[in-house]
Order: sequence, then C-alpha cells, then structure tokens
Amino acid sequence: MAQAAQIKIPATYMRGGTSKGVFFRLQDLPEACQVPGEARDKLFLRVIGSPDPYGAHIDGMGGATSSTSKCVILSKSSVPDHDVDYLYGQVSIDKAFVDWSGNCGNLSTAAGAFAIHAGLIDPSRVPDDGMCVVRIWQANIQKTIIAHVPVANRQVQETGDFELDGVTFPAAEIVLEFMDPSDDGDEGGSMFPTGNLVDDLDVPGIGTFKATMITAGIPTVFVNAADIGHTGTELREQINTDPAALKRFEAIRIAGALRMGLIKAPEEAATRQHTPKIAFVAPPTDYMASSGKTIQAGDVDLLVRALSMGKLHHAMMGTCAVAIGTAAAIPGTLVNLAAGGGARQAVRFGHPSGTLRVGAEATLVHGEWTVKKAIMSRSARILMEGWVRVPGNTF
Repeated sequence: MAQAAQIKIPATYMRGGTSKGVFFRLQDLPEACQVPGEARDKLFLRVIGSPDPYGAHIDGMGGATSSTSKCVILSKSSVPDHDVDYLYGQVSIDKAFVDWSGNCGNLSTAAGAFAIHAGLIDPSRVPDDGMCVVRIWQANIQKTIIAHVPVANRQVQETGDFELDGVTFPAAEIVLEFMDPSDDGDEGGSMFPTGNLVDDLDVPGIGTFKATMITAGIPTVFVNAADIGHTGTELREQINTDPAALKRFEAIRIAGALRMGLIKAPEEAATRQHTPKIAFVAPPTDYMASSGKTIQAGDVDLLVRALSMGKLHHAMMGTCAVAIGTAAAIPGTLVNLAAGGGARQAVRFGHPSGTLRVGAEATLVHGEWTVKKAIMSRSARILMEGWVRVPGNTF
C-alpha cells in the first residue's frame, strides 16, 4: 500500500522568554489549516509530536514540557490600529488536544520579533535603527500587547546583554506592555470573578483554602504555600515527581475554575488544561535556584511557584507574571500580602530559575479595581527557520 509523502510547510522555530514554539504565517499554512478546526489541530499535534505516551516528543518539534509544546500563527491584523493578529495553541503532550483558551506571555515576545522577521509589519513602521513598536492583537483573549523590539539596519536585533533567569544566554531586551490585562472591560467580566480579593475555596476531598482568583494576563488561582504544605522554595523536580502533590494541585485548579465560572462541571477541566493557572505564594526567604545560584530573601518581594499544563513551571509563564504583578498592586490579595502588603507599582518575585520583575498600576474606579497595563522585559531569538515536515495524511 502506497504511503503518503511528507509535506513541508514554511515555519520558524523561536525562543520567546522562557518558552519555545513553532511559528507560522497564516498564509503559509495548508488551506484546510488556515481556519480553526480539526485540520489545524491535527497539524499542530503532528508538528509537536503529540500525543506521545512516552512523554518525549521524539517524533516532533516539541520538548515534552508545557514551555516547549507550543505553536503560533501570525497574520496581518484584522483589527484597526494593530499590526498583527497573534494566535497561540498550547499543545497537550499526552492527549490529542490543542488548548486555544489563553495566551503565552513568553511567546508574545517572540510574536513581536517574528512579525518583523516575517514581513508582516508595514515597512514604514520599521525604523532603520532604534525601537520598532509592534502593536499585537492577541486573538485568543482579545487583548492588545505592545512589543518594543530593537532593530538595527531594519532587522530585528536579537543579540545583546539582557539576562533573563531561566534562559542560559543573554540576548537583546524586548519590553512588553499588556494593555488592559484584566477582564473588567469585557461584557459581564471582572478582574475578580467572585467579587472578592480573597475567598475561602472549598476543594472536595482536600480541604478549604484561602485563595485569590484573578483574571489578568491569564485566569489564575493563587493560594498560600504554607496552607497546602509547601514553602514556595520548591524546584520543578520536587513537585513534578510527586503524583499526590500534582493531583492536589489539579483538584485546587478545578475548584477554582468552577468558582471563577470558567467551567460548569469538573469534567470540563480536561478540555481546558491551559487555564486557569494555579500558583502558590510565600514571603521572601533564601533558596537555591535550579541553576545553583542562591537567591537571597532581600533580592525579592515574594516567592511564587506556578503550574502549567499540570506540571510545575521551570521559571514563570509570562501571562502568570502579569497576574502576579496585577494582584501584587492591589492591597489585600494573597499575592500583595505575601509581598508585605500596601500599595506598590512593581514587584520582583522569586521563581524556580531565579527572579523576575513585573510592573502594574492598579486604581479603584467606582468600587472596582482596574489595571490599564502591566509591563515586563523578556527576550526572543530565532533558533531555526525553513520548513517543518509532516506526513501528508496528517489532516
């Protein structure tokens, strides 16, 4: 029986922040994959190498972690006053599933750079040298992201001396502004879906915990590390090799998703693995990062550990960093209290790979908290470009 030949699709493999993904221009995708649906999902699963019962992604471009199992589509923007539409797919490792429910803040950095690389920006907007401001429409969550991308000779300047904990080598700094990152401007939406800064979250079979549930950057459930038997200094292996701990975290995540109105029944959580995130916070203390570097309590305002796709993240998701910065700016949230309380416009938090600073300014308007933007610095770099190949019968 004749086998289908492989087809090749123009693609670029990029690092953005502490994540990696396969980037496509919408116009380069096979026609059946240029619209949302089964064909596109099957393509992305095969590109990444999922589902993989071995958890290794040997036969694909993925890296068998939530940080490296990602695909991105960019196109010229359909929204006025924006340059590009950016659509992000989080590919499950062990299931035939692509989650389109949220954004990747880390790859938002690469989206700005890729937009220039791929010729999707009006040439008149790209300076000869200096900073190119890329106006990104984040199509998954219908939000605006502004990327300030350095350019030299009208090309993206990728190399530099900006160091980002969780990334081995320095690169050029890209500043991201997440505009109106909360859901308070959406119809019926709220930055705090429960109406409270802190709730008592009942988790069946586990217990009741104080929780801050916020929708800013990405829907996130924050709990105190001490309340769930942790310290906030844990590294990836300590959590990810403990099935009982991972099961507890998933139970907390599901309970939070229900309280936030993101799902109507616990079973729906299996089809919404990317959101909400679950994170735990603690006051500053000394700890050793995964690189072996000692992080002093005086170096940070608080400690945060977050899970993505059911595993503890090796650093911090960019969207979750937005949630951290936003919650830290609002007096009384668990994040704010872990950082010492009071008003603040920026925090530096400790994560498994080191530290990260994120800024956000919150204001109280008619009794509702609102945040106009959150700011952080990342970097991005093309790792490989050309074509990705998949069997012709993939979709």
